[in-house]
Amino acid sequence: MAKRKSRTVKRTARPARAGRKKSAGAKRTAAQKKAAVARERRRRERETLRLRSFEPTFTVNDIERSVRFYTDILGFIVIEQMSDGANLQGVLLKAGVCKLGLSQDDWAKGRDRKKGEGMRLWCDTVQDIDALATRIRAAGGLLSDEPKNQPPGEKSISVTDPDGFHLTIYRER
Repeated sequence: MAKRKSRTVKRTARPARAGRKKSAGAKRTAAQKKAAVARERRRRERETLRLRSFEPTFTVNDIERSVRFYTDILGFIVIEQMSDGANLQGVLLKAGVCKLGLSQDDWAKGRDRKKGEGMRLWCDTVQDIDALATRIRAAGGLLSDEPKNQPPGEKSISVTDPDGFHLTIYRER
């Protein structure tokens, strides 16, 4: 294998442009140029919300009953409890990396107000949906929708909690 001869190239100094950093002689790659264009576009456009997690809270009629449903039937764990000293007022539940809060309704807006109407919480899992449905039924839970295949390549089940909040648990196939 032949050795390459090294060449020394004499460069002349160019004045730096205003507002531009001097490079160490390296050219920008296509990916770096694309990233720079994206950063500039973001500066000009309205900034969007970028979340790292989402923690909804449901206001429930009977906190103990709801905690039993979410822990005993669905398999959440309680990671935090809030009380007024004597009574449980709220809990923070966790399933995988997702969190869900439950708080006791004080009925200031009326005892007969409906909860859970017009909302559904979609829950993505890697667990087997049929096995999960079997476990929920064995724990005494009722499915609002039995395991079914959904487009685009998902399988899901649905449950409704004691206060009428709807959850659909799905897995991409």
